[in-house]
Amino acid sequence: MNGFKLLKLLFGAAVVFFLLAPLVAILPLAFTSGALLGYPMEGYSTRWFQELVQADAWRRSIINSLIISVGTTALATVLGTVGALGLRGNQYSFVFNSIKTVFLLPMVVPAVVLGVGMQLMFAQYDLLNSYIGVIIAHTVVAVPFVVINVLAVLQSVDRRVEQAAASLGAPPHIVLQKVTLPLAKPGIISGAVFAFATSLDEVVLTLFVAGPNQRTLARQMFSTIRENISPAIAAAAFVFIVGTILIALVMILTQRKAAAQPQ
Repeated sequence: MNGFKLLKLLFGAAVVFFLLAPLVAILPLAFTSGALLGYPMEGYSTRWFQELVQADAWRRSIINSLIISVGTTALATVLGTVGALGLRGNQYSFVFNSIKTVFLLPMVVPAVVLGVGMQLMFAQYDLLNSYIGVIIAHTVVAVPFVVINVLAVLQSVDRRVEQAAASLGAPPHIVLQKVTLPLAKPGIISGAVFAFATSLDEVVLTLFVAGPNQRTLARQMFSTIRENISPAIAAAAFVFIVGTILIALVMILTQRKAAAQPQ
């Protein structure tokens, strides 16, 4: 191993350590038996996971997060897939790039700016403090992830496959259903996973558009940090991380299964 390869290996290890060190530091605290979030740990216990299930505030926030994340995922996946199908064209044209930029704006606009704008707009349509309002707000920031993933897959699909299906007499909706969407399935699944994770983790927009009855797990964690740093936060973070890893594994297995199937 020459010096350059060794340097790359050390740099990669340093980056991985930098990314994982905070997780390694916080996750064991989810199993502490003490009431304080810090080291050294007094002992090991699952009392804080029990609190997530038994305490009304935590239990309700978990249910709200699942409801809102599932609704956001469904809406963002449909809108993002339709948007990607519409954007699938001449990627070098000015119009194409302009419209694509509009779709990606929620990724670069500060969440506070989006939150203030949505709060003002939703107030006019009685969408504040409602599940529908929160789902719409989360969908705005989740759609770009679906568009990016689906569009990346669609642009790699050979259009001649669809043209062959059309030349054999298949109407446009059959070509879309039987050819285009199955080929775009990996991108759709990836976009849906990113949309779910984005909604689950979103807290700024939730602060602006959600009411007490729509308090999500991320917002509950934010409020708990402000009021009292409890090990329950570490337990909630543990659930977050493990859930994300499981979703990622499901996505990888689904994509491998789809890739192994004969076209």
